[in-house]
Amino acid sequence: MGGTALRPDGSDRLKILIIGKNGQVGHALQDSLAPLGELVAVDRQDCDLANPATIQATLDVHQPDIIVNAAAYTAVDRAEAEPELAMQINGTGPELLAKEASASGALLVHYSTDYVFNGHKPAAYVESDEVAPQSSYGRSKLAGEQGIIRHLPQHLILRTSWVHSEHGGNFIKTILRLAQNQEQLNIVADQVGAPTRAALIADITAQLIARYQHSTAANTAGEFPYGCYHLTASGHTSWYEYACLLVRLAREAGMALQASPDTIHPIPAASYSSPAPRPANCCLNTSKLRQTFDVSLPQWEDGVQQTIALLARR
Repeated sequence: MGGTALRPDGSDRLKILIIGKNGQVGHALQDSLAPLGELVAVDRQDCDLANPATIQATLDVHQPDIIVNAAAYTAVDRAEAEPELAMQINGTGPELLAKEASASGALLVHYSTDYVFNGHKPAAYVESDEVAPQSSYGRSKLAGEQGIIRHLPQHLILRTSWVHSEHGGNFIKTILRLAQNQEQLNIVADQVGAPTRAALIADITAQLIARYQHSTAANTAGEFPYGCYHLTASGHTSWYEYACLLVRLAREAGMALQASPDTIHPIPAASYSSPAPRPANCCLNTSKLRQTFDVSLPQWEDGVQQTIALLARR
C-alpha cells in the first residue's frame, strides 16, 4: 500500500485514515486532508487506542496508505492519577499503529508534545535535545514516540504545543469563560511557549503528506525525509501575556467580559498548585521543519486572532 504509486485496485488516490476526528487537530485535519485522497475519519468509539482489538479492526477494515494519529490522552493533571490509561493511549496504542503500518507499508503521522522535555533549557528545544519528561503525560507521549521509532522507519512525528481552535477545549476558551464571570484573573507569567492554532498544524500536515504523495508517485519514497519535527507557530509568549491579548481581542470583538487586561495579574508558577508539573520553557525550535519542507509558520498572534474572531461570531 503506502510507498507505491497505485493502490491494489488501480486507483492513484491514497487512502488516508484520521484517528481522533473529534479533537482539535483531528477536526481541523478533515478539512485540510480532504483534497489529498480518499479520507476516512474515526473517533474513539471506532478506534480506541486503549483497546488493541479496535485498532486492529479499524486498520483491517480501512487498509489505509497513510495513518494520521490525532488521538491522545491530553488530561495532563488527571494523568498523574491514571498513568496506566495515559500510557495505553499515548504509548502502547501508537506503538501498535507503528507495528501495523510497518507490516502494510503505510506512512504514520503522529503528534507529540513539548512535555517530552523538562523545560529547563534557556533556549528553544531542537529535535535532538535530550528528552526528560517530568509528568505522567510527558512520559506517556515519549513512550509513543519511542515505540514508533522502534518499529517504523516511515514515520512523521510532529511535536507541537499550546494548541487552540474554536473547536474543543483549550486555554482560550477557559480564559474567556473565566473573564465573563470574574473581574480579576491571576495567570502564570513564568512559563513560555508558542500558542499554535490547530488549523495551522493541519495545513502543515497536509503539505507534508502532499510531498510524500509526490514521492510515492515518483517512486522516490525511500528518499522522503521521515523523522521527528517541531511544529508550532512562530514567536513565543507567557501564559500571562497570552491571557492579556485574549481578553483585549475578545473585548474588541464585542464579547461581554468582566475582566480586562488591566485586571489580569501575573503570578509565578510556584504559587499555582497542580498535580502535574509544567515545563517552564515550552518553546520548540522549528528550523528543521521549515528548512526541510520549505514551509512558512506565521506568528502565534495571527492564529489567536483567527480563533477569537470565530468564537466571537457564535
